[in-house]
Amino acid sequence: MALELAEAEKGKTETVEMNVIEAINRAMDDEMLHDDTVLILGEDVGKDGGIFRVTDGLMDKYGKERVIDTPLAESGIAGTAIGLAVNGMRPIAEFQFSGFSYQAFHQFESHAARMRKRTQGGITLPLVMRMPYGAGVRALEHHSESRETYWIHTPGLKCVIPSSPRKAYWLLRASVRDPDPVMWMEPKYLYRRGKEEFEVGPDIGIDPLPGALIEQEGDDVTVVSYGASFQVAAKACETLEEEKGISVELIDIPVLSPYDSETVNKSVRKTGRCVVFHEAHRTLGMGAEIAARITEEEETLFRLEAPVVRVTAPDIIVPLLTREMAYLPDQGRLVEAVEKVMDYGS
Repeated sequence: MALELAEAEKGKTETVEMNVIEAINRAMDDEMLHDDTVLILGEDVGKDGGIFRVTDGLMDKYGKERVIDTPLAESGIAGTAIGLAVNGMRPIAEFQFSGFSYQAFHQFESHAARMRKRTQGGITLPLVMRMPYGAGVRALEHHSESRETYWIHTPGLKCVIPSSPRKAYWLLRASVRDPDPVMWMEPKYLYRRGKEEFEVGPDIGIDPLPGALIEQEGDDVTVVSYGASFQVAAKACETLEEEKGISVELIDIPVLSPYDSETVNKSVRKTGRCVVFHEAHRTLGMGAEIAARITEEEETLFRLEAPVVRVTAPDIIVPLLTREMAYLPDQGRLVEAVEKVMDYGS
């Protein structure tokens, strides 16, 4: 009956206010209603609605054949999702935490990432692998990592990280429609922090996955961030402009792979300075790649007024509880980094 009532709503749109969890839930709901090849699978995603209740209510609406509770076996979840995608379905699979994804790494590296190449384009894998990630919620070990580098470094996989409710909704729907496997990482620190109002609906127009997004134009320095760190960066930029008079161009990179270096480099050529801000480890983090892309392009390199600076978490295991917030890069460190590049050479 619930699905029959929902079918009657197809084609309609509405404007609603949601947090990140609600936006992800609504995105899956709307995609399942829009396309009956979309299904959900994972540990406790059905009857219990997921460990964070992100899939709450979807089994009641779509039934056990489209919202599937799986055994506690990440490799099995990934392998099943790959098999479903090969056979014409669009699975949205869930790992309860990104720290549990390592048990399924071989499925993504050896199969999901290689299937298009292995079949010379004959088979694509339209699957989304959801996984909560990131620190700041006082979780246990293996629950707080920010290891997007593993997926970015694997050719054939896309990696997407939203930074707000609105982006979570639009990006997830675009990821479900993408022909390639998407490693969809949800910053759980943002799950219930803040709401946005935006338009939703099963048959609303959805653009393909975007490149880098210029969220605020500026002239003095480019700040690049993503995920939960982006919200911290946005607040730091307000402080810099209001208290320091520094004009910041703020860029969000929701799609980390493939990375849109063209938009970022164009911004850096304008401002002459760049600071990258993320909670992943410093070594081989996204900041290192962004800095390399900037300096490898001669036209951008010779526009730099200061070296590219990275503000990141240290290269240590995420500490538990009381030291966790000290581990995370904060607004003060970003403000200091921007002041450093502005004062360089003076």
